Amino acid sequence: MYQLDQQVARRLTRFYVIALTVIAMLSLGGLWFIKRTLSNHYDDGRVVNVAGRQRMLSQRLTKLAILRAEGIAATDTVSFDSLLHDWHQTHDQLRQGKLQMEKAYAVRKSATLDSMFNHIEPYFQAMYQGFSRIGVSEPTTRKEALSIILQNELSFLQQMDAIVFQFDTESFQRIRTLERIEWLLTIATVLTLLIEGFFIFRPVVNHTKAIISRLAKSEQSLQRTNQRLEIANHELEATNQNLAYTNQKLLDTQQELVRTTEEKYQLIRAEDRVRSAALLEGQEEERRRFARELHDGIGQMLTGIKLHAEKLKSISLADEKQRQRFAELCDLIADIIQTTRQVSYNLMPSTLSDFGLGPTLQLLAEQTSRSSGIDIVFNGPRNAARLSPTMEIGLYRIAQEALHNAVKYANAPSIRINLQQDRHKLALSVQDDGKGFTLKAARSSEKSSLIVNGLENMRTRALLLNGTLTIQSKPKKGTTVEVLINLLS
Repeated sequence: MYQLDQQVARRLTRFYVIALTVIAMLSLGGLWFIKRTLSNHYDDGRVVNVAGRQRMLSQRLTKLAILRAEGIAATDTVSFDSLLHDWHQTHDQLRQGKLQMEKAYAVRKSATLDSMFNHIEPYFQAMYQGFSRIGVSEPTTRKEALSIILQNELSFLQQMDAIVFQFDTESFQRIRTLERIEWLLTIATVLTLLIEGFFIFRPVVNHTKAIISRLAKSEQSLQRTNQRLEIANHELEATNQNLAYTNQKLLDTQQELVRTTEEKYQLIRAEDRVRSAALLEGQEEERRRFARELHDGIGQMLTGIKLHAEKLKSISLADEKQRQRFAELCDLIADIIQTTRQVSYNLMPSTLSDFGLGPTLQLLAEQTSRSSGIDIVFNGPRNAARLSPTMEIGLYRIAQEALHNAVKYANAPSIRINLQQDRHKLALSVQDDGKGFTLKAARSSEKSSLIVNGLENMRTRALLLNGTLTIQSKPKKGTTVEVLINLLS
């Protein structure tokens, strides 16, 4: 049925489009041609009026010339020179084929009109020269000029009448041509309608009748099928009700399973957070204990060794090599003491508990800058409000890990540690201008496993502090590690 509908629709559409297109082309073509011809006819009417006006102007100029030559005062107030200029200008425009009035009018001339304008030109020029000399003060010159005007006026008027009649005749011929074309277009439109009726609409009607007959037979068959389907639908409805009841029970069971799974997942996450917090707390406690052992145990013993070595400096040694070795031994002891202090400080910086996070980060930036040779700058408050020991050590470890990664892997000329803190929130970021990386590539590379582990440790610490950690990095665009903590939560 669908293919049948499409077949009928395509056939009707194709025929109607062809029929309407032909009629539209004929109608639009006729309208365009008529409009164009009428527009030209308006120009022709204007040209005929202007050509007739030339006769009137020549007669008016002749009357004024006679009055001037006889010295009689004229009642015509129009300027003689102005009339002469209009007469001459209009003649030239008519001859050249472009009339300039309130707008430009096309002067359509045939070969006959061109020949008539060429024949009238000597008479026009003779009269124009005569009119131009009328203004001369000498009476003799005026008489001669008037004589020339009167000799040529009759010929000029006769030929100008012929030109006006020729303009009017050619315009009338164009109108007759328009009428014939209009009749041809009307006949073509009627013929098109007749052809469409016999060869398009009549076949379409016959085809539509056949389709309707087939549809009627199909409808009867469809009614019988619908009756059988109605019985089947009642049976299917009962089956659907049973299935709906079963589906509802399955949906309830599935929702209960999802809820149980979610609770189990949340419990596992909570246990992981507690385990991670305990592990990190144990690590920090172990670092704190090991730092005390280094400082109070090994550090004190090394200090005692250094004091004994200082006392031995008073003993003069005869052998130069022994003195040099003793000096190297004292320097080595001093280096060991400094290294031990640095290791103890890295394990648990004493400035963190004494002065807070800002001064400790400032000291970390200075020490790392001296040891690595990289320009490391800390921007942040030195005397901000103190945080809890757990939060301060967690933020310090995040900054320490991010700074370590930037120094070791980024090849950055400079690193910036930024700390912003107020009553509501805290933001800590470590930004470098190094080579950067893509996190997906770092996870797939075995060499970058340490970086990934460090990033995961930082995320875990931020999560335990009820904060969020974001990492922004692109190749050759540097890396920014930022942690945000809401202090009011």
